[in-house]
Amino acid sequence: MIPEWNISAVLPPIRPGAAGHSPDRSPYKASLSEVVERFAKTPARLEILRGLLNYRAELRKRGISTGFQWLNGSFMEHKEVLIQEPPNDVDVVTFFNLPDGLNETAFLPQVADLFDVQNTKQIYHVDAYPYVLGVSLGETHVTLISYWYSMWSHRRNGLWKGFVQVDISEDEDNIAMALMAQIAQELARQ
Repeated sequence: MIPEWNISAVLPPIRPGAAGHSPDRSPYKASLSEVVERFAKTPARLEILRGLLNYRAELRKRGISTGFQWLNGSFMEHKEVLIQEPPNDVDVVTFFNLPDGLNETAFLPQVADLFDVQNTKQIYHVDAYPYVLGVSLGETHVTLISYWYSMWSHRRNGLWKGFVQVDISEDEDNIAMALMAQIAQELARQ
């Protein structure tokens, strides 16, 4: 379960009430439906979630079907309270396994547009970054993972915050899409 925003309007880095060394911390593992239930509060947020679902579908269409994603950015914050404006996008790092029989050199050019930040922001409202799983863990890999975790664990002003992890498989996407349609109807009635 994704915790509520704290008094600073961000997800707490450690679940409230949990010990500082508790494994119940960010990234909070959640289903895509939980993400929708928790963050689809406005039409602008629904639009970003639609983009995320379309982005995920395109990743799978191109062969990225196993792995997980870290979701973060102002979308995971209560930006409407922090600075009185809606989020513009959701930040996503996709940790994925290469399709069978392909290496990074052969595969990454086939999906380069899906990790081009300007392209993905414009088309999907997603600030997208890749990370290939299943490669030998070397110093560069540790540095990259540390970079993402350290950057995403803080706001620019240094405030600690949390983020969310979802599986890349499509099992949840149809349920999430149906839930979003329901929420959109409810928001339209308000």
